[in-house]
Amino acid sequence: MLDQMFVLLKHWLLGYSPAVLQPAVSIFLTILPILLVFPVLFALTTVLERKGLGRMQNRYGPNRVGIYGILQPMADAVKSLTKEDIVPAAADRTVHFLAPLVLLAVAFVPYAVLPIGRNMIAANLDAGVLFFFAIGAISELSVFMAGWSSRNKYSLLGAMRAVAQMISYEVPLLLSSVAVIMAAGSLSTVEIVQKQAGFSGIFPHWYVLTPWGFAGFILFMIAATAETNRSPFDLPEGESEIIAGYYLEYSGFKFALFFLGEYLGMFAISGLGITLFLGGWSAPLPFFTWVPSWIWFFAKLLGLIVGFIWVRGTLPRLRMDQLMNFAWKFMLPMALVVVVSAGAWRFLGQGVMRWVVSILFIAVAYLLLARGVETRNRIAKRTYRFAE
Repeated sequence: MLDQMFVLLKHWLLGYSPAVLQPAVSIFLTILPILLVFPVLFALTTVLERKGLGRMQNRYGPNRVGIYGILQPMADAVKSLTKEDIVPAAADRTVHFLAPLVLLAVAFVPYAVLPIGRNMIAANLDAGVLFFFAIGAISELSVFMAGWSSRNKYSLLGAMRAVAQMISYEVPLLLSSVAVIMAAGSLSTVEIVQKQAGFSGIFPHWYVLTPWGFAGFILFMIAATAETNRSPFDLPEGESEIIAGYYLEYSGFKFALFFLGEYLGMFAISGLGITLFLGGWSAPLPFFTWVPSWIWFFAKLLGLIVGFIWVRGTLPRLRMDQLMNFAWKFMLPMALVVVVSAGAWRFLGQGVMRWVVSILFIAVAYLLLARGVETRNRIAKRTYRFAE
């Protein structure tokens, strides 16, 4: 009952609506939780992130508005709504207005194919993974719209950086997902989760617990960090170089929409990572299967969010050349090796041999590729010259 309480609640509410309106009411009741739950999660994440980074950097986080600063998101929302909306005189006002709306719409749509719990998915498509990536690619258009319409060189440079970065890291992101699609034999997100159901002793059948799955998950999360412009890949908004990047000329509520869109994108791509590698809604241990499936999904999502925050507070920003070299010289070939390793795992059958072959594939490729991207700093003797 607890596991299916939201499904039963939806059907109960549908029973009170006229038969003619039931299809429309069903769609509304499916979309409404997505439009409410994830923005609330965004608000909670901003508090968690600011307080977590404060702890890491030995300073205070939000602690004035509400108990322990928990109401800080409400204060930020009021501030954003009351701030003046400034649009540059030379800007394309229509495109400037549409860019944050397109980004926000694109951020919500991928949730339709994410199975949040058992029987809890908005659209169970046969090509759910393909739909997710196809919709996510539109975010690059909204970013370029924001940078180009602002008529600002910093904004345009930030947009071009963002588009180059997102296209570069989409390739390893897709390839690391291909390994899971090969193993599951399906593009349906629900079927991929069901393929990972069950246990061998106390160990779940999650793909992350295989050699190729673990390597693919690491590559997926690194690429996801770059796709969502999170540190250390936050080059499009590097304040030390281009001030604020593609949303430099945005203020007030439009800026808040960009902020919300980025976090919703982070939640969505984390949800896909949970679906592909971490068993989706399934429990990690057989004696925890009584816990509702949707609780496990959000627990895993919270764990990945904490990981994003930890990385942001730990690693410095990369240079642009390092960012692109890492994508094309390490991430892309490594993702191809993961695909080959997944194929070997599938066709070698049960036994120790597939573990040995899969681990050897990944280990040898990692050692060779890591050596190729090493920076060899030739430190010369410094000569001081003084003006005469």
